[in-house]
Amino acid sequence: MIFTDRRDAGRRLAEVLASRDLADPVVLGVPRGGVVVAYEVARVLAAPLDVVIPRKISAPTNPELAVGAVAQDGTLVLDEAMVRTVGVSEAYLRREAERQKKEIERRLKLYRGTRPAVDLTGATVIVVDDGIATGATVLAALRGLRSQEPGRVVLAVPVAPPDTLERLASEADEVVCLATPEPFYAVGQFYRHFEQTSDEEVVELIKRSRREPE
Repeated sequence: MIFTDRRDAGRRLAEVLASRDLADPVVLGVPRGGVVVAYEVARVLAAPLDVVIPRKISAPTNPELAVGAVAQDGTLVLDEAMVRTVGVSEAYLRREAERQKKEIERRLKLYRGTRPAVDLTGATVIVVDDGIATGATVLAALRGLRSQEPGRVVLAVPVAPPDTLERLASEADEVVCLATPEPFYAVGQFYRHFEQTSDEEVVELIKRSRREPE
C-alpha cells in the first residue's frame, strides 16, 4: 500500500476508524508529521485534536541511535539491551531525559499557544502518527497517557512493521494499522510525497481544528 501523502493516509485511516464504536474520541497527533495525519482523522470523526510529544533518548556518541524515550509526563522507557551494549550511565540517562522533557514543554507551548490541553479523562484517546519504525517513542507516549486516565487508548497508524505492532499491542486497547509490509526499511518508503512537516504547519492545523464546528 502506497499513500500519496500524509493527508491521503489520514483520510484512509479515518475511514477505518469511523466504522469503529469510539465513544468520546480525542485525537492526539505525534509531531510533526503525525499531526497532518491526525488532523484528517479528527476532521472525519468530529473529534478534538491535540498533540502528544514523546522524545527519543539518544546514545551519547551517536544521536541517531535510540537507547530509550521519554513521554511528556516524564515516563521513561529504556531499551535495556541497548543501554548495556552502549554502556550508558544512569546519570547520563537522567540528564538526557530532563533535557528532552524541557524540549517537550517548549514544543507544547509552541503548538498549543495559550489554548489548554484537551481533557482526556474517560475519553477514547486515538494516538496517530504517520507511521512507526522501531516504536520506541510511541511506546513512551502510550505509557505516559495512562496517567491521564483515558477510557480507552487506540493506536492508529497508516503503516508499521508487523514485529513492532506485536510489541505495542499490549500497550493499547486497540491497534489500527492499514499496512504491515515486509521488508520494512523506513516510513517514507510508503509515501509518494513525504516532505518534512514544519512547526508552523502543526500550529496552523491545531488552530484550524479548533475553529471548525464539531
